[in-house]
Amino acid sequence: MDNKSKETKIIVLGGLGEVGKNMYCVMHEDEIIVIDAGVSFAGGELLGIDYVLPDYSFLKENESKIKALLITHGHEDHIGAIPFLLKSVNIPAIYAPNQAKELIKLKLEDRNIRYDNLYVYDENTKLNFKHMEVEFIRTTHSIPDSHGISIKTPNGRIVTTGDFKFDLTPIGPMADLYKMAKLGEEGVDLLISDSTNALNEGMSISESRVDDALIDIFDKYKYNRIIIATFASNIYRLKHIFESCYQHNRKICVFGRSMENNIDISIKGGYIDHKELLVSAEVANTLKPGEVTILCTGSQGEPLAALSRIADGTHKQIKLRPDDIVIFSSSAIPGNALSIHKTINKLYLKGVKVFTNMTVNNLHTSGHANQEELKLMIRLLKPKYLMPFHGDYRMLKEHANLGIDCGIPKENTFILKNGDSLILKNHHISKGESYPNNDIYVDGSRIGEVGSAVIRDRKIMANDGILVVIANINSSTRKLLTKPNITTRGFVLVNENEELLKKIEKEATNIINNKLADNKSSFTDIKNQLNLDLIPFILKLTGRRPIILPIILDIKK
Repeated sequence: MDNKSKETKIIVLGGLGEVGKNMYCVMHEDEIIVIDAGVSFAGGELLGIDYVLPDYSFLKENESKIKALLITHGHEDHIGAIPFLLKSVNIPAIYAPNQAKELIKLKLEDRNIRYDNLYVYDENTKLNFKHMEVEFIRTTHSIPDSHGISIKTPNGRIVTTGDFKFDLTPIGPMADLYKMAKLGEEGVDLLISDSTNALNEGMSISESRVDDALIDIFDKYKYNRIIIATFASNIYRLKHIFESCYQHNRKICVFGRSMENNIDISIKGGYIDHKELLVSAEVANTLKPGEVTILCTGSQGEPLAALSRIADGTHKQIKLRPDDIVIFSSSAIPGNALSIHKTINKLYLKGVKVFTNMTVNNLHTSGHANQEELKLMIRLLKPKYLMPFHGDYRMLKEHANLGIDCGIPKENTFILKNGDSLILKNHHISKGESYPNNDIYVDGSRIGEVGSAVIRDRKIMANDGILVVIANINSSTRKLLTKPNITTRGFVLVNENEELLKKIEKEATNIINNKLADNKSSFTDIKNQLNLDLIPFILKLTGRRPIILPIILDIKK
């Protein structure tokens, strides 16, 4: 059997049905190339969870086949899982563009992980493995050094866009339209394409338009201190904030560790100029208002971020002034709108003037392609098959419809979920098997130890509280020595619900005595019975289902 007749598999490990934790791989025989390793950030429903990781059990089982991890760009949802992945799976080499490489290096240093096989690629790099050839395509995104990736396999070519947009007047380099078109002429079998803005019509706004909007504010408020909150990873936004401050003779004071790290890396990499503008908080406080700009994290209303602490008046180094101008150069990530509104309201209460993308057009633009840009990518690459990725189901569905509008047969579009796979054989693609895929939770220093059962218990405790039943029993005489002690946290106030607690105490007493009458019942049996019987009893009385925690003490007199 020749090499070409053997299947090539594309296995999705994360990034479908969600925006975050992007990770998938291409496998041919004894070779696996992994693309991206991102995290997603836990929403309010995942109480106590710091990050959510893709399920890399497939990689662990096929560890000997892994040849490399390829990184499209340096955003957290594409590189954030790397420190955790390296602790569990042997990755022989990581290839990343320069900005991403520096961010990965910083992450590994923070966690005391030594890794010597981190290499930089650019748009001219070509990687040749035994079965697969890889080349990179320069794209435009909100972070420098963003790339699509082309993987030529014995069964056909796969191209992933990474995160991208088309911007004809970008702050950074232009996307390589020529190379995209050239690949399209050579033949692309499968296009894996960014779906984040698939619901948005038209073209996205150029980053240069944001530059114009910011300069207008700088021109109008030349005597006011300006505070700008934006995404720390939006390097091109930071770049033209530096340029605007340079033009308006303003110094820059930075707050927020992620902002400081990204700016430091970007200055060293040559993406941001005018390092001389940076000053400390102490120096900034001595300058006239029109001579300083504060650049900070907190555009999403995060409680511990710099802007939130400034709005609360709890920041140790910066206090708001009534004539301050605050700019939110960002858009709300889904789920963050309420937090942002709270922060904005606090700022208004302090008397400052606030600009958002809702009040001033073009204060922010996305780094992701709108519908017409997605169509342009399809037209340039001319794929036979389309697999939308990086989005929830409705985004993926709409992106597939755009592909159909551009002439891709409906049966050649694939809306998958995490764990699914495709089989590429002789330039034909079909649906493959599905692999187990469960989210991995990072809870402090614990990785994967907290499962869905623990999250469920946390939700119950958050919503309905906990009820503790303490019973003193003499195991020799099998007697309950006193009435059970009932105490609660987050369920009801003890002093105001004495009658309810007496009813629960009486029911618990009956349950324990009934089990003690059965000489075969152990303490574990008694605990289980208390859980089984008290939950419906309390639910009927209160409509709530607290966690029942029975504690039985063996008291021998």
